Parts: sequence; structure tokens; C-alpha cells
Amino acid sequence: MKEDGLFYKFLRWRKKHIKERNFILIISLLIGICTAIAANLLKQLISLIQYLLTANSQTGINYQLLLFPIIGILLTGLFVKYIVRDDISHGVTQILYALSRQKSRIKPHNMWSSLVASSVTIGFGGSVGAEAPIVLTGAAIGSNLGRLFQMEHKTLMLLVGCGAAGAIAGIFKAPIAGLVFVIEVLMLDFTLTSILPLLIASVTAATVSYAFTGTEAMFKFSQTDVFEMHRIPYVLIFGIFCGLLSLYFTRMMNKVEDRFRKINQLWKKFLVGAITLSVLIFIFPPLYGEGYNTIESLLDGQFQSMIDQSVFYGLKDTRWGIILFLGLILFMKVFATSATNGGGGCGGIFAPSLYLGCIAGFVFAHTSNSIEVLPYLPEKNYALLGMAGMMAGVMHAPLTGVFLIAELTGGYDMFLPLMIVSISSFATIIMFERHSIYTMRLAKKGELLTHDKDKAVLTLLKLENVLETDFLTVTPEMYLGEVVKKITQSSRNIFPVTGENGFLLGIVLVDSIRNIMFRPELYERLQVSRFMVSAPAHIVLDMPMEKIMQIFDDTKAWNLPVVDPQGHYLGFVSKSKIFSSYREVLVDTLSIES
Repeated sequence: MKEDGLFYKFLRWRKKHIKERNFILIISLLIGICTAIAANLLKQLISLIQYLLTANSQTGINYQLLLFPIIGILLTGLFVKYIVRDDISHGVTQILYALSRQKSRIKPHNMWSSLVASSVTIGFGGSVGAEAPIVLTGAAIGSNLGRLFQMEHKTLMLLVGCGAAGAIAGIFKAPIAGLVFVIEVLMLDFTLTSILPLLIASVTAATVSYAFTGTEAMFKFSQTDVFEMHRIPYVLIFGIFCGLLSLYFTRMMNKVEDRFRKINQLWKKFLVGAITLSVLIFIFPPLYGEGYNTIESLLDGQFQSMIDQSVFYGLKDTRWGIILFLGLILFMKVFATSATNGGGGCGGIFAPSLYLGCIAGFVFAHTSNSIEVLPYLPEKNYALLGMAGMMAGVMHAPLTGVFLIAELTGGYDMFLPLMIVSISSFATIIMFERHSIYTMRLAKKGELLTHDKDKAVLTLLKLENVLETDFLTVTPEMYLGEVVKKITQSSRNIFPVTGENGFLLGIVLVDSIRNIMFRPELYERLQVSRFMVSAPAHIVLDMPMEKIMQIFDDTKAWNLPVVDPQGHYLGFVSKSKIFSSYREVLVDTLSIES
């Protein structure tokens, strides 16, 4: 665009006549509208594809289920490889990475690529959810609208949150859950003033979704059994069960996905993932797609229909048949989800978490009701509680679980047991896993923003931005006289000693040779190898900043050399430089909240 064009004239007019804070509110309103449209478009695309594929489905065992998932993963994989040409998986993790390492900049193609890829994957039966892709889409909309209107980095971070909140509110019709999700899962700290744009984006997105699909809750739930206080111990036990199931899902998901990453050939990944998913869906038809039909069936009490079209059909009328069938799904769902993404599909774990929680709640209550000595537990109530428990455990987001399930189902009368299950599930998994399924890999690399202000600021700092490269190098063969010349040319009192190919061998400290540097008779006698010393520690280029600061504290040093993973010298980093950059980033971070 030309700088004298109409758009730039608008930008100049806006800066003169509209205050920054007011303009952010306008953008948040626009983000809410755009994310709601994107969310509803995604849902419509998935429904259309599923309708076209299953409109003429046969009764009994459906052999088409063997073919559809393979086609879906193939089409998605080709789309990502040849059209997008970028990694669009793990949407929420990508947002967290963008916030911490990319100055909240998300690539423009993410505004549509995840939407297309996930609709094909899920429409053809991929056992994943559409919510993480739409959250990435919403965050990309917020990021790119902010960049279009030339917003600063601190504002971009807020607009990314608005996009994510709007996406959750738009696809679930749950504005409170959208707001809580941004604070709890994306781990952004805001004051009441800066929460206003998030509220505007969430409420706007939910309102637009109401206009598209009506005001009814996503899942219809009517409470026929009032919660009684004497059931609290069973709710606590069930919450612990959800926490353990969340632990299994999280660790197994990581292990299976790590196996897929080790497969270097794209077609081999596709074959392993697609065939695994196809076989699992053929054996367990409820694994097809997002699984929302299964959730509706369990909340309506129509659980026996789930076993139709399955090889387990003969167990339909047996007492323990449905428990066995659903129990196996609890353990196999993680493989179906991992195979979908690992084979080349695109989707998230929102829907799988809700799906597993609903089944877990039903199985827990149905098992109790099948044992005469145990008390009666309302199955659909526990199916509802299970969704909150699994979301709290898998995502480490108990508040999001409570508010999302209440808004999804209209089950506001269940707030107390929802909170009990969510807290007990979260308390259980936190004893084994400090980080959620979204944040594990980023936390290991030191690339995760947290609610801890000091850690968050250190995460935003990049080593390359504090790296100092104006140190003159010397070699072990140099004589003292040559080193003295170097000292006169430098303003530094440290000289790195490098060998062949630039490997760091040690350092020369001016303070250590001060007693000999004024003795000319030694200039041609002493070589650097005689008076060089080892550095107190080495900083490796990919080290997280929090670990670097720990090394400074342990060594009591003020300057440390930086090397690449192979040991080549790159420069020095100083504690004073880090402190200076820390103050600058802290000011920017705090200004987000004002």
C-alpha cells in the first residue's frame, strides 16, 4: 500500500482523533465479529462434509468408516505440504510460542489455513476437535488486525488474547469461558482495565453466534436428579479419577506423538497414522469425528445406541457390555487422536477432553449403579461433571472447565459439584505434571510465559538480543606482546581464546596478567596458552534465560562466554546487559495492564 493511500490517511486521522485505548475497544469488537464468523463457518463446513459422507450410511457394521479417515488425513496432509507449507498443528501451543518468542506475531495464513485443514480432517472422521484450530485462527485474526493498524507489541499481545477469547466464545457460545481461557490457559495477566477488550471480543462473538444458531446451549441438559450433599465424597473420588485419566491421556499423547516425530518419511507417517485411526474407528465407531453425538447421547441417556454399527453389537443388551465398550474407548481415544494429528491431520484436544470426560463420568456412575451395595449415582449428571474434570486435568484449567461446561449445557445448577470435580482433578494431575499438554514442550525449552512476572519477563528476553560480540579474540599460540597490542585496541578486559574452527578454549583476563604485561622482556617468551584460564561456565545459545540467570548466580560471574551447541565461540553475555533489557521488557509488559 502506498503511504499516501486512503488507508494510511485513515491511520493518520485515527491517531489524531481517536485515543489508543478507545481504538483498541473498536478493534476488539471487530475481532469478536470476525472470530464468530470463522467459528460458525468451521462448524458448518464440518457438518456439510459429514452429511455428504454419511447421509446414505448403512445400518449394521459400516465398512465405509475404514476409508473416510484415510482420505481425510491424506487431503489434509497434501493441503498443508503443498499449499500452506508450514506447521499448523497444536494451535494453542503455537499461540503460546508466538506470545513468548515472536512478539505476538502470527502468520497471516493462520487466519484461514487451520480452518480449512481441520474441517477436512474432522469432516472425514478425524478423531480430534475443531476448537484449537479455531483458537489459532482467532488469535491470528487478532494479531494481524493489530499489525494492520500498526499496534505496538504490548497491544498485539492483548489483541491475540481477544482473538482467542472470541474464538472460544464463538464456537461454544460461552463468553465467560472465553475470557477465563485466555487468563488461565494462555497465562496472560491483565488488570480490570485491560480485561474490557477481552469482554467485548467474547460477548460480541457469542452474540454473533446466537444470531447464527440461536440462543440454546450447545448440549441440551436437563437436571432430573438434584445434587445432594451426601454425594460429595463420590464427587471427590470421581475428580481424582478424572485427574488420573488426564495424566494417562497427557503422557500417552506425548509418547505417541514423539514416535510419529521420529518417522522421517511423510508417506510412512501418513500410512501409520491413517491406518491406525481407520482400524480404531472401525472397531469403535464413536471415535469418528469430534464425538459430540456421543456426548449428546450420554447426556440424553441414550447410551445403548452407541454400540450400534460396532463389532461389539452382540454385547449391547448385556449388563457389563456397555461398560466394557466405553471403558476400552477411554483407553483407545488417545491413540485415535494422536494418530490423526501424527498422520498429517489437523485438530485439537478440546473435543477429545470433553468426549473422554463425558464417557468417564457415565462409566463411573453406571459401574456404581451396577453394583448393588454402592449408592445410585445419576449417570448424565456425572457425564456432565466428567467433561469439566477432564478439561481441568488435561489443560490445567479448572475455572475454564467449570464455566465452559456450565455455559455449554446450561447446567448452572451443578456449579458446586462442577467446582469440586475440577479442583480435585487439577490437584491430582498437578502432583505428577507441572505443565499442561499445551505447555510441556515450551516449558522444557524455557519458552513459556507464566503468571510469575519475573519468569514471564525472562521468557520474553531473547539471548541474541543481549549477546555482545565486540570482544577481540586471541589464539593459544599468540605471544604476550601481541596480546598487549590487542588490549590497547579494546575497551574490554576479557579476551576469548579460540582454536581452529572457532572453538572456545578459554579466556584471558587483563586483571590476571597485569603483573606481567608491563615487562617487555616477557613479550616474546610467554604464549597465551601459559596464562589463559577456563571460563567459569559456558552459555549455550539455546539455553532458556531463566537457566542463564541461574548460572550467573551459581558462578558469581558478571560476564560469561556464549557458544553454539558444537562449542564455537559466538560472543559474551553480561549480567548488566540482561538487567537493562529486563527493565525495558518489564516496562512494556506492565504497560499492557494499564
